[in-house]
Amino acid sequence: MKIILAGGSGFIGTNLAMYFLRNNHDVVILSRKPQQSKNKIRYVVWDGQTPGDWINEMEAADVVINLTGKSVNCRYTEKNKNEILSSRVNATQVIGDAIGKTKNPPKVWINISSATIYENSENEPQDEFSGRIGDDFSMNVCKAWEKTFYNAVVPETRKIVARLSIVLGENGGALKPFLNLAKFGLGGRMGSGNQMMSWIHMDDVVGAFKFLIDNQSLSGIFNITAPNAIKNKEFMRTLRKRVHMPVGIPSAAWMIRLGAMIIGTEAELLLKSRWAIPKKLLEAGFEFKYPDISYLLKK
Repeated sequence: MKIILAGGSGFIGTNLAMYFLRNNHDVVILSRKPQQSKNKIRYVVWDGQTPGDWINEMEAADVVINLTGKSVNCRYTEKNKNEILSSRVNATQVIGDAIGKTKNPPKVWINISSATIYENSENEPQDEFSGRIGDDFSMNVCKAWEKTFYNAVVPETRKIVARLSIVLGENGGALKPFLNLAKFGLGGRMGSGNQMMSWIHMDDVVGAFKFLIDNQSLSGIFNITAPNAIKNKEFMRTLRKRVHMPVGIPSAAWMIRLGAMIIGTEAELLLKSRWAIPKKLLEAGFEFKYPDISYLLKK
């Protein structure tokens, strides 16, 4: 197959690219920075918002995966909020326009979104059918992002929204920063510690994407998250066991808010309770390699 990864130079894109290469697929990464081809990956320049020569790559592609979007690991200033929103909406819009103009359109288009679209919930899991979608900046970004995707007119291309949770992996993602906190004795509960953490291992992200690509009857919204979310305090306790650190100093919510301000990020990334479950993936028969967080203790 010919696989196009838009915004595919980060942690998720790199792992997807290497998986597809190992399975003898052709991989094209749409990147904002010119790069020479390496490891049999072709890099094509795009800006994520305007047409260009990259549109030609859509012709006769099998799969398009759009991972584009400014990192939310920043302060939510007006400038950053505008860039977070526009980077997602514009890239989705221009990809849809490009696919709509092809003579031989891609068979499937997977557009990522985020499980943060669901309301804060400590008592009830949120699935694709009954999950409560709220009204704040992060949720509204997701809603605008997905609406742009839904509005794209690509009748011959199967469309999938992948609502990702926190991604963990040994070679990147959110795991290393958490482990570093635990190693230095700072791996206590964050805030109340009762906020739920939806997470997924990178291997299961790859597996889920392959499953969605291969099963041609599947379309629409899918939560890409492990079936067993965990409370923050239990997650931090597991990390302490992993690094053999008996002490974990807790961080009060005000401390996290102050620290987030100092390092230039937002406290909600740690304090919001995200409890999404992959009901549609499970019903479709997908089997998780890492269904619960106990895998961390086997490393």
